[in-house]
Amino acid sequence: MSQYLLSVHGSIDDTMPPEDEIQRMYAATGKFNDELRSSGKWVFAGGLHPITSATVVDGTGTGTVITDGPYVESKEYLGGFWVIEAEDLDEALALAARGSAACGGKVEVRPFQDV
Repeated sequence: MSQYLLSVHGSIDDTMPPEDEIQRMYAATGKFNDELRSSGKWVFAGGLHPITSATVVDGTGTGTVITDGPYVESKEYLGGFWVIEAEDLDEALALAARGSAACGGKVEVRPFQDV
């Protein structure tokens, strides 16, 4: 079985949905998470604070540089993710479609490198 990252992307141009829609998405995502756990596909998942809370650490030079804000100026950002186990890419894509429907966002699927 392989592991996949299902990452949820958003845009700074996205408007916040009404509170009742937010609560519906939380409930649907919670149900999806429970289904992943019960099926044995769950590895780890998490939602992220807004991109404005990001801090970048660059230790590649002679000293460490710490900068507030995202690494790159971009309209799109990572909002949350799942790490799942799936038999193959087709199963990962099917799970991503269910996750996308639950959270109301686009989901990118990427396999982890084999170790």
